[in-house]
Amino acid sequence: LPGFTLRYETYGRLNPAGDNAVLVCHALSGDHHCAGIHSLADRKPGWWNNLIGPGKAVDTNELFVVCANVLGGCQGSTGPLSPDPATGRPYGLAFPAVTIRDMVRSQRRLLDYLGVKQLRCALGGSMGGMQALQWGIEYPTFVSKILAMATTAREGAQAIAFNEVGRQAILQDPEWNQGNYPRGGGPRVGLAIARMMAHITYLSDASMDRKFGRRTVKDRPASATPDPAEAVFDVNFEVQSYLRYQGQSFINRFDANTYLYITRAIDGFDLAASHGGTLEAAFAPVQGETLVIGFTSDWLFPPEQNRAIVLALQRAGKHASYAELATDLGHDSFLLESPELYALVSAFLNRRR
Repeated sequence: LPGFTLRYETYGRLNPAGDNAVLVCHALSGDHHCAGIHSLADRKPGWWNNLIGPGKAVDTNELFVVCANVLGGCQGSTGPLSPDPATGRPYGLAFPAVTIRDMVRSQRRLLDYLGVKQLRCALGGSMGGMQALQWGIEYPTFVSKILAMATTAREGAQAIAFNEVGRQAILQDPEWNQGNYPRGGGPRVGLAIARMMAHITYLSDASMDRKFGRRTVKDRPASATPDPAEAVFDVNFEVQSYLRYQGQSFINRFDANTYLYITRAIDGFDLAASHGGTLEAAFAPVQGETLVIGFTSDWLFPPEQNRAIVLALQRAGKHASYAELATDLGHDSFLLESPELYALVSAFLNRRR
């Protein structure tokens, strides 16, 4: 790339020493807006507003919080949807492959620009947790603490398989057109299906059964089209309606090529493989204290994958601890209301070594 832009938000104030910053790293479908409300016209709170803010677990009265849309994203940072300076058209597949390490290195440039001298903590869940782990390896003397939730040091075959199904839904949509489509266009059907499928992996059987069960849609309006297939296979169950809503809302805020690129970055993240085959070797540079939090019902990045990170850190002689929260809410538990989680995060950020 000849250059790149990162769109970011900050909360709180950087202290004169430049050492009270916390970097929040977002997951696949997240963005830079992690807390607060933009304006009276846009009152949707940030995706981690329950965790970040004045007097909250990540207390912006004391901390300077930074969150950036990742490199390769589609919410203002340079990505496949951005105009290629050489053509004036979206990069599409001319955009270079992006890795978790690339995301972290671009974030370091942002923090330098903002005047951060020492990072108090890099934290995130899911793909955000991957970035937090990479921070500890990439910049061991710059980051004091690493907090990773619902994450993994490398995906298993099942998680890669789910991402591949999502990618194929996009690639097989005729509107994808080899990645060449205008802003607002492209493979909307394929992207919606990819989101529907992925969203299931963020939940759990118990939470879906409690929320939907086999309840059917009441007062379903008659189809306005004569398509017999739609009449036969239209929405019957509430869970169908919910997933279709998730898909449709996603295509209005996300880009299909970005989905392809970022899921490949997630699939390619393998700390052991990039450090001689062992996690212990990968974590050799780490100096910061690390906390990893797993969730019992997370079947995308299950607890054993989270525990493996801590065991490898400890075998490498690092200061690392693990907490596991009992919940039946699935992978997305790290985003949901949880006093136990808030207490863990607050205690970790405030603990002195």
